[in-house]
Order: sequence, then C-alpha cells, then structure tokens
Amino acid sequence: MTQPYPFSSRRNFLKGITATTAAGIAIPNLLLRAQDTPASKRVAVGCIGVGGRGFNDLMNVSKDNEIVAICDVDAGHLAKAAEKFPNARQYKDFRELLEKEKSLDGVVISTPDHSHYPAAMHAISLGKHICVQKPLVNTLWEANQLHQAARKKGIITQMGNQGHTYEENRLLKEWFDAGVVGKVKEIYVWTNRPIWPQGKAADFKPAQPVPGNLDWDLWLAAIPDRPYSPDIHPFKWRGHFEYGSGALGDMGCHNLDPLVWSLGLGVPNRINATADGLTEIAWPRGAKVEYIWDEVPSHDQIKLYWYEGKNTDGSPCMPPQPQGLTQPLSDTGFYVVGSDGIVYNQGSQVQKLTILPEARSVEFLANPPAKTLDRSPSPGNSEREWALAIKQGKPFPFMSQFDYSVPLTELCLLGCLAIRTGQPIIWDQKTSTALNNAAANQLVKRAQYRKGWEYAAKDI
Repeated sequence: MTQPYPFSSRRNFLKGITATTAAGIAIPNLLLRAQDTPASKRVAVGCIGVGGRGFNDLMNVSKDNEIVAICDVDAGHLAKAAEKFPNARQYKDFRELLEKEKSLDGVVISTPDHSHYPAAMHAISLGKHICVQKPLVNTLWEANQLHQAARKKGIITQMGNQGHTYEENRLLKEWFDAGVVGKVKEIYVWTNRPIWPQGKAADFKPAQPVPGNLDWDLWLAAIPDRPYSPDIHPFKWRGHFEYGSGALGDMGCHNLDPLVWSLGLGVPNRINATADGLTEIAWPRGAKVEYIWDEVPSHDQIKLYWYEGKNTDGSPCMPPQPQGLTQPLSDTGFYVVGSDGIVYNQGSQVQKLTILPEARSVEFLANPPAKTLDRSPSPGNSEREWALAIKQGKPFPFMSQFDYSVPLTELCLLGCLAIRTGQPIIWDQKTSTALNNAAANQLVKRAQYRKGWEYAAKDI
C-alpha cells in the first residue's frame, strides 16, 4: 500500500491569515493579493487527472495561463498530456504535487468521483483555488465537509458543469422569471445514461494483473484496498457505489442545473425512488426518482421526476409524452409543465427549447423578455471562467461556486440515497439526516477511509 504522504498543512490553516470580514470569515493572503492581480497575469495551474475528461479540462484551463504541473496515476495519460505541455512537472501522486508546487494559484481536479474529495481537501488546506469536475463528491458527508473547508479558507471555487456557463441557461431563467409557463407544477428530466455497466452487468471478475502503466494503489486513493479489475478501471467505475454515483450523479449536475438555478429550487421536502436491477455493489439498470418541494416562491408545490437507464423489458426509462408535442422525445432532455404551457428542451444542457402550445409560443416570443442577467465571459469553458475569476480576485456571481454547486450535488446524491434504499426520504438539511430512513443515514458517510487519507474540515 502507498504510504501516507507527509501532510504539512492540515492543522496550520490559521497561518498566513491576516484579515477578517465583518461576518468573521477569514480571508487568506492569496485572495487579498489576487485583488491586485492584473487581468493579463497568467494563472499558475496544476491539473490532477489528465486523461479523458481531464485532458479536455487541461486544455480548457491552459488558455492564457501557465500549466505548472500535471498529475495522473496512469503513465499513458501523463505522457499524452506532457506532449502538449513539456515544461509542466509530472507527478503520479497528487499529494506530492500539492506539497512541492508552492507557486500554484489554483488546481483543476478531474479524477474519478471517489478521489475528488481527498484531492480537493488537500488543495484547500494549502489555500489553493480549486475547480472540481462534477459531481463534486459521491457522499453527502464529503459534500458538507468540502463546503465548510472552502468557506473557511476563502478560496475561489468552481464545479466543472460547463452548461452553467451557457447563454441558454441565462435565457431559460429570464423566460421563467417572465412567466413563460406561469406557475410551474411538474418537471420531467431524463437521460440516456448509464452507457456503462450497472445492475447485474456491473460485476467484478477474478483479480487481474495491474496494467504496467497504472498505479492501482494511488487510483484507489482513500478507498479501502481491493484487487485490480478491468470492471472498475478505466471506464466502468461509474456504475459502482464505491467509486461513482451512477447516472444521476454523473448527469444530474448537468440536466438538473438549469432548472434548479432558474427556479431557485433548494432542498426538497421529500424524495421517493424506484429502481430496477440494484445490486449490493452497483447502481441499478434503471431508476425513477420523485423530488417534491412543498413551497417554492412564486410557484407553490413543484414535483420533479427523474428517469434513467432501462426498464425490465429493455426499453428506455422515459417520462410520458407531453401534451401538444407531436415528435418523439429526444433520448435526453426535460420538459416543464406550468399553468400556462410547457417548455420542452432537447439535450443534456439547455440546447433546443420549444414552447407549447404553439399559440403560447407565438404570444411569448412576440415580446421576449430583456436580457437582464450577466453572461459568462467564457461560454462552454468553466475552467477558463474560474481562471478569469482568480485573475480578478473574486468569483463571478453566476459561477457554479460551491455555495451553489454543493447543494446541486447534494440534490443528486439525495436521489441516489432514495434509489439505493428504496425507501422515501424526508431530509433535514440542518443535521444532514433522513428523519424517516435509518438505512439512508448509514450511507451519508463512506463506511471506511484508508489510514493516512482522512480529511475533515475541522483539520483544514
């Protein structure tokens, strides 16, 4: 087993803090310095996880910035990234990168879900701004700890759900604010995920030799040791409880984002779910989740229905056809039912909007609402948006900062809890507990962390 890397800063978070706001929130030196940073400055970035989506994130953040260091447990991924950035120092252990690269302004984390938390918490402990791929974590306790730690250190944060940067997200909120469908009553959201094995298809073959290019021990990170299996790495980990968060965790931060943001949806009062093909180790083949908010300002009660995967007969798990839509539903999308009509979107982001019925569409679009919301300076590139915020010394108000993206991640994970337990959940946000579901409370925190990989906000 990989030995714990010396962690010099876990209990020294007060060091270097020189100012306190009126609310008593500590602000590190680096944030005060950043306020004087010229816009032309190249942000010094370290990238943890540079294969697959991580390689895209690396390229996104590299524009007008300096890639100081790159890290990956897969030597092949690291070599490919090094071809693009030959001057970047290379690491396979993110702890070594973070402790040695003192000059970093920020860190981009694009590893599998289970290792987001230790990498992000280690970076936060050192006062580094962080951009973390979605979902931020795959347990509710980790989401809470991450949020606490980031607030304590006063850093600029971002989740990599790029749809939040899009023009169309702003447009949809402006439409809802203008009453495009009146009072919203029901929301239907669906995805063609999973496109990886789940249910009985997600199994572990007998232990296999670890590929020569992979440090399996470091890939596991804080997770208890288990033999290498190609049924986990490189692609199939998303289907397993321990490493991923299923289709809802993977796509919810995309598909639910424009609706949560546009309508101001907070924590739901109740969550119900049914699942088909759930196993002891893996997320189900198909699932349906119902979220209920009893009192949403301007809308009263709203119910949101999530559909994923396949039914028992192999057909896609999809919502009913909305009234007035003559074409078949796209394989991923959402529609919103209100007192005055329906808004239908094709795609996982806000991509192609249709207002139903046609008479309502003609009426509304004859005098569309003004563009009142600030737009992102980098549509489609959440990593660059985050780097621009570092340059100006403060976050943009419309970013997917942790104050927004932690609750969004929690919404997805609450649905995951309902799927996994098969029991209704009444959630108490203040105590992070299910008031009626003891089985769910057993799953709020990961059962076990490897020695030397424990991180908590109180120690940051």
